[in-house]
Amino acid sequence: MKETGNISIHTENIFPIIKKFLYSDHEIFLRELVSNAVDATQKIKRLSSIGEFNGELGDLKVQVSFDKDKKTITISDNGIGMTAEEIKKYINQIAFSGATEFVEKYKDQGDDKGIIGHFGLGFYSAFMVAKEVEIISKSYQEGSEAARWICDGSTEYSISSAKKKTRGTDIILHIAEDSEEFLEEYRLKSILDKYGKFLPMPIEFQEKIINNPNPIWTKSPSDLTDEDYLQFYDELYPMQEKPLFWIHLNVDYPFNLTGILYFPKVKNEMQLQREKIQLYSRQVFITDEVKDIVPEFLMLLHGVIDSPDIPLNVSRSFLQADSNVKKINSYITKKVADKLADLFKADRAAFEEKFANIGLFVKYGMISDEKFMERAMNFCLVQDTNDKYFTLDEYAEEVQAAQTDKDGNKVYLYTTDEQQQDAFIQSAKQKEYSVLKLDSLIDSHFIQAMEAKLEKTQWKRVDADRIDKLIDTGINLEAVLSDTQKESVKKVFEETLNDKQKVVAVEAMSPDELPAIVTQNEFMRRMSEMSKNGGGMGMFGSMPTTYNITVNANHPLIGKLAGLESEDEQKALAKQISDLALLSQNLLTGADLTAFIKRTIAKQ
Repeated sequence: MKETGNISIHTENIFPIIKKFLYSDHEIFLRELVSNAVDATQKIKRLSSIGEFNGELGDLKVQVSFDKDKKTITISDNGIGMTAEEIKKYINQIAFSGATEFVEKYKDQGDDKGIIGHFGLGFYSAFMVAKEVEIISKSYQEGSEAARWICDGSTEYSISSAKKKTRGTDIILHIAEDSEEFLEEYRLKSILDKYGKFLPMPIEFQEKIINNPNPIWTKSPSDLTDEDYLQFYDELYPMQEKPLFWIHLNVDYPFNLTGILYFPKVKNEMQLQREKIQLYSRQVFITDEVKDIVPEFLMLLHGVIDSPDIPLNVSRSFLQADSNVKKINSYITKKVADKLADLFKADRAAFEEKFANIGLFVKYGMISDEKFMERAMNFCLVQDTNDKYFTLDEYAEEVQAAQTDKDGNKVYLYTTDEQQQDAFIQSAKQKEYSVLKLDSLIDSHFIQAMEAKLEKTQWKRVDADRIDKLIDTGINLEAVLSDTQKESVKKVFEETLNDKQKVVAVEAMSPDELPAIVTQNEFMRRMSEMSKNGGGMGMFGSMPTTYNITVNANHPLIGKLAGLESEDEQKALAKQISDLALLSQNLLTGADLTAFIKRTIAKQ
C-alpha cells in the first residue's frame, strides 16, 4: 500500500511560516516531540486502566536516540500508536487546518506574543531542524497494520504500509545541514535535562533513564518528610545553602495548581541574583519567567509551579493574559502569608531567627501588595538596637508612653547605620528612647508605606535633628547664654565654616550632649535618597546637600567660647568643635581632615 497526496492548505509552503512565527528557539522541537510521545504512552496506560486495552503494557517509556553518520534523531514510544487513517487525520488534517488558521490569524504580526495555544502544531516543530520527517506507527488496536508517513516540508506527503511489529510510534528526523548541532550527545542531553527532567514517563537516552517521572510536587505533603523536600531542593539547585522553609502548593479549584516554593537565605543587602522559579505544565518545563504568575515580591523564591490551566501561546513560550493567572497570583500570595503566619504562631523564637533573611520578602510584599500587607501586619517584625524584636502592634505599645510628642504622634526613631549614627543613638538612649534598626535597601520604602498605613505615627532617623526636637514634648530648656551671646556664637561658627550648605543654629540642649551636632533634615534627606534611587524626584537630586550644625548653648565649651575676648581664639575653638562634629559623621575629608590631624597633633 502506498498513497501520496497534497495537504489541503492555501499557503503553498506552511513550514517557513511556522519556523518564522512559531518558535524562536529551535531546540524546542525535542520538547514537543518527546511531550507528544509521553502523551501517547499515558493514553495506553489510561486505556488499560479502564479495560479498553487488555494487552501487555510492557515497560512504558520514551526513547531518544541519534545516529551521527545517518544524520537522524529518533523519538520512539510504546504508547497508543496510530493507524494510517489516524495519521492522515491527526497529522494532515487537524494540525494543518490549525496551521492555516494560525497563518491567517497572525500573518500581519511580527512576533508570536499574542498567539493562543490551541492550534496543535507541536509535531511540526520537527521541520525547524529536519529536511525530512518520517512517522512509523502501529496502533494498539488488534489486527491493525503499521503505517509509514513521510514529508519533506512541502505540502506533499506519502503514506505506505510499514514493517513494525510492536505497538507505538517512531518519529525519525533527517536533520538538515544547518541543524547538525543537534547530532551531538551533549546537546541533546542538555535539552532533555532542561525540558524533560520531570516528565511523567521514563525518558531513555544513551541506554539510561535521565529523568525523574515522580517529582515530589506530584505527591501528597503527608507522604513527604523534611528530608524529601531538602533532597528535591538539592536536585533543583545543587551546591546551594539549605532553604529556610518551603510551601507545598496544591489546589484543584477554581484552577489546578501544584508546586513547591522554597524560601532561600537572603541577606539584608538586596540579593539580585535570582535562581528563578520554574514553570511546568503537566511536568513539561515551560519557562522560568514567571513574573505574571508569581507576585513580584516573591520572585526571589526558588522552586517549581505546575499548572495545566495557565494559558500559553502556541509555542508555550509566553503567558497569555487570563483571569486564571490573576487567581493563581492571588492564591500564591495568600498561601505565603498563611505559611508565614503559621510559622510565627508555632515558634516565635525560630521565626525571629529567620527574620533577618525573610524580612526582605515580608517588607517588599507589604509595599507592593495591599492584601499581603493586611495579613503581614500581624507577623512583620521590627528590631531595636538592643536586638529585641517586636510586632508593629507591640512596638506601638512599647513606645506609647515615652515617645509620644505634644501633638499626640508616636515617634519611631530609627538608624540606618549603627556605627556612624552611634552618638545620636546614645543621646536617644539617655532619654530612654527606643531606636529601631532599619538598614536594608528596602527599608526607606517600607517606612513610607508604614507612615501611610499607621495613623498618628512618624518615623524619624535618629540623626535628623537633636533628640528633643525629634520628639518634641513641648518642654523647652533654658539657655545659659544670653540672646546676644547666642547671636555672637552663631556668627563665629558661620564665619569659621564659611559654607552656605551648612546651616548654623545655637540652641539650648542638655549640658550632657555634645557641644555641636551635625544633622540632615529628614524630609530633604528622603527626597534626595529617592531621587538617587530612581524615585522620580529629580529636582531634589540636583540640589546641593545641606546640613544643620546645631551648637549646644548649654555645653561648657560653648560657654568658654562665648567668654573668649580674642576673635582668633574664638574661631580656633569653633573650628575644632565643628571639625569634631563633622568627623563624627564622616563628613570631614580631604585637606580639612589633614589640617585637623596636624592641628590636633601639634597640641599634644
